[in-house]
Amino acid sequence: MHDEQNSTRPPMRQIRAAHTATTVTVYQAYAPHLGLPAARDGRFPAAWKRERMTWIKPSFLWMMYRCGWATKADQETVLAVEITREGFDHALRHACLSHFESGTHTGREDWQRALREAPARVQWDPERDLHLNPLPYRSLQLGLSGPASRAYADEWTVSIRDVTPLARQIHALVRSGDDAAARALLPVETPCPAGPLAHLGA
Repeated sequence: MHDEQNSTRPPMRQIRAAHTATTVTVYQAYAPHLGLPAARDGRFPAAWKRERMTWIKPSFLWMMYRCGWATKADQETVLAVEITREGFDHALRHACLSHFESGTHTGREDWQRALREAPARVQWDPERDLHLNPLPYRSLQLGLSGPASRAYADEWTVSIRDVTPLARQIHALVRSGDDAAARALLPVETPCPAGPLAHLGA
C-alpha cells in the first residue's frame, strides 16, 4: 500500500495546470477595482502596473491558500488567466530560481547575476490540499517583471475569467464537510510539458 501511494505522488517539482495544446491557465487575485474590469474586458486595465513584478500560479488551490478563498484584503477577486503556451514557455526558459541552490547553480555570484538579468523568477512552494494544508510536493509560482510582465498583460493573455464565485462555492462545500463535492468542482490540473527545467531545479 505504501509503495502504491508513493507511485501516485507527483514528482517533488512538477508543473501542473489546466492547459491545452496552445494555452495554460494561471491564477491571480486582485482588489475588485482591478479584477472586475480585467474579467469584464478580457484584458488588464491601464491601472494594472506593468512595470511591477507580478506572480502567476497554475495551481488553483495554491491561489486559494494565498488569497484565503478570496477573503484577504485586495485579493477578493480571483482571476483565471488563460495565456499562450508560447509566452509561458518563454518565461520559463528565461527564468531564474528566486533562491540559490548549490545543486542547480554553479556559484552564488553566478546565481545573483542571473537573477538580476532574468525577466522571470521561479519559486517552488508546497502544493495545498482542499483544507489548504501543505502537501509533500511542490507547486510552481512564476514571477514576471519588466518585458515579461508587459508581455503577459498585453500579448500573452488570451482570456480572463472571474472565478471568485467558484472559489466561494468550493470553500462553502469544504466548510460543510463535503470534500467530495468540493473536489469535483476543482479545475482539472495535469502535468504540463514545459521542456528542460534543470536551470529551475526540476
